[in-house]
Amino acid sequence: MPTITINARECEFEPGQTILQVANAHGVKIPYYCYHDALSVPAQCRICLAEIWAPNPRNEGRLEPFMGGKLMPTCSTVATDGMVVRSDSPKSVANQKAVMEYLLINHPLDCPVCDQAGECELQDYSYRYGRGASRFEEVKVKQPKKNLGPHVWLYADRCIMCTRCVRFTQEVPGTGEIGIISRGNKAEIDVFDGAPLVNELSANVIDLCPVGALLDKDFLFTQRVWFLKRTPSIDPITASGDNIWIEHNEGRIYRLKPRENKVINRWWMTDEVRYGWKFVHSDRRLTTPMRRVHGALSESDRPRAYEAAIAGIRGAGDAGKRLALVLSPMLACEEAYALATLARELDQHAIIGLGPVPTSGEDRAYPPDKKPGDEGAYVVRAEKAPNARGIRRVIEGVTGSPATAYNDLLPRLRDAGAVILTGNYPSEWATDELLGAISDAFVVVIDTLRGSHTDAGDVVLPSVTWAEKGGTFENADGVLQSFERAIPPLGGAKSEGQLALELAAAARGEPTRDEAAIEVVDEQPGRVPEATTLGVSTAGVFKPAEWRARMGETHESLRPLAETSPPETRVRLHPDMEVVEL
Repeated sequence: MPTITINARECEFEPGQTILQVANAHGVKIPYYCYHDALSVPAQCRICLAEIWAPNPRNEGRLEPFMGGKLMPTCSTVATDGMVVRSDSPKSVANQKAVMEYLLINHPLDCPVCDQAGECELQDYSYRYGRGASRFEEVKVKQPKKNLGPHVWLYADRCIMCTRCVRFTQEVPGTGEIGIISRGNKAEIDVFDGAPLVNELSANVIDLCPVGALLDKDFLFTQRVWFLKRTPSIDPITASGDNIWIEHNEGRIYRLKPRENKVINRWWMTDEVRYGWKFVHSDRRLTTPMRRVHGALSESDRPRAYEAAIAGIRGAGDAGKRLALVLSPMLACEEAYALATLARELDQHAIIGLGPVPTSGEDRAYPPDKKPGDEGAYVVRAEKAPNARGIRRVIEGVTGSPATAYNDLLPRLRDAGAVILTGNYPSEWATDELLGAISDAFVVVIDTLRGSHTDAGDVVLPSVTWAEKGGTFENADGVLQSFERAIPPLGGAKSEGQLALELAAAARGEPTRDEAAIEVVDEQPGRVPEATTLGVSTAGVFKPAEWRARMGETHESLRPLAETSPPETRVRLHPDMEVVEL
């Protein structure tokens, strides 16, 4: 395999890679602004210039200055075998310092109030390559703050003209709303008249911007980024299975950002997913168990709610009626298996089926010349549920037969004497057909949000959203991906798996109570851990990894779940200062 030496480090590379790509692949730091793996290469920020020597075949392969010894952009220069590159030579460093001085000439000192502070490449490079004082004595060019669309503000005087946003709108969604206006130091980014930034991938320009020019309206002035903790997770509202970061602090989510996965979502996420987490902190969240007393739902302690649920289900069985379990496609596979196991323990002939799977439109692929399934395509799924395929897999594993689809399940619910109804949808989802089908049954509702179906329940048990628990989703391409809990459960809510454990214990006549325990959450290097008091049930703690292993041992068709490992949850922090041993 050919090799190249970058800053005295020998690196192997694939033919066709640029020097910067090779450096990034081997962890060799070369500064850059305009380059991005998914976009075209304009080589215009010029901070990645480096000195290059290459073997000269006309001179017995001896190393000679490449292109006469002038500095070359590493982002657009293709690596060749035997090259020697120095981005840390005096000549290269002098260029880096000059570029930083030019970029900061008109840049305002907004760091104390800028949302990008703490994750700004201009700050980082200014620290590494900038001067301690400005030599510029003229009047700075001032540019206005601009409203680019429903999600994005442009603070134009912070822009360094890297053009990542321009190239993104042209090359990925293909809508081209953003362009460069004027020339020289008057050049600025703007949208065209009557064409705001409204494509469904629009907020990705915020992630692409290396400085504080493009900012998220939803996140603006809400939290300093150095207070945020990051937990790797999976898209909770569509079948795409996009890899995401949940960024949170003190038990509250502040934003979602895309997590790079070149096979599934590449570097992107839709605005739908990015801003679709608000239901986690909705004022419609269920936080306390309820049971029907004298015809009305009233708050209940947990043991009495469990007792009422088990009594109602067994009463239906004594009357010769079946138990039906409706498994929502919003649940994780492990929770579905725990609930299905519970249902079969309460009624060995229990009806188990899949809940409604919402859809909207058709699948769409980006860039526009791609189709779903093409290599390098980013697909926006029409199916608005993260785990319909995983739930079907679990039902087939438990019952040994194909999962009953929702439309086929509705008539069977009319004949059931008791129904366990799960939801976890981000909005109102119960239809009149469903409410009519369960009107004569004893209904146990397990859900996160209040709705018409909770009003129809005889026992209501509050559950948690995907951000408050761990589990596994199977996306539209059949890829199984696990995720971990980011924030503690809200109020008295518990995961569906934990509720299944405690209901099973109650059915066996075992006491179910919570014993207070201190659980440390959001622990990261260099941070003071946050401790949260959580109730640990006497019925045990639902651990998704243990249930995945159990599923794989019990059912051959569920073995792929047992082989699924969670993403790495610890974020590696790299200090700016060099640490030396004393």
